Amino acid sequence: MTTIINYNLGNPVSIQNMIRHIGGGEVRISSNLADIASADRLILPGVGNFEHGMKQLHALGLVDSLTEQVLVKKKPILGICLGMQLLTKHSEEGNADGLGFVDATTKKFEFQDPSLKIPHMGWNTVSYQKQSTLTAELTEQMRYYFVHSYYVDCAEPSDILCTTEYGLSFVSGFQHGHIFGLQFHPEKSHKFGMELLANFCKF
Repeated sequence: MTTIINYNLGNPVSIQNMIRHIGGGEVRISSNLADIASADRLILPGVGNFEHGMKQLHALGLVDSLTEQVLVKKKPILGICLGMQLLTKHSEEGNADGLGFVDATTKKFEFQDPSLKIPHMGWNTVSYQKQSTLTAELTEQMRYYFVHSYYVDCAEPSDILCTTEYGLSFVSGFQHGHIFGLQFHPEKSHKFGMELLANFCKF
């Protein structure tokens, strides 16, 4: 069973529909603590403001539950877009602390080149930096759909799963043991995203 965390940010239904489409097993959207505790794996989605996202997680009483399930019980978790950023220690967006599951910070894109628009939006390629069960048997050059104004900076190079070029080389995916984050939207990335979600649903 995959539980997609519902904290009223983003569109978890599109992730649920994609998992069902690829035959990824049982999947539900929930903020219920019992559903989180009984899940085999967790997905933390999200689109929007980091500070507001953390306030929502606290208001729903989800921070302690996620900490127990991920850090104590070692349950696999996949953060997507804002969800990836919330797994970091701190963000410049709202100067707010995150869940701190990964030794990383979230920083704002700042460019001198006016041709580099913020947010970074649209299709872009990634360069995978290490082997991972999440990326097993990917079939070709991967490209994914991005929409974000902030990016993750990992303190530990060994946590970097993949990078993307947009004004600078930024971390577009990380893996710290059973903790995964993707800056792009696999649920909006057609067959490229399907392969990643299918792999995660095997954990």
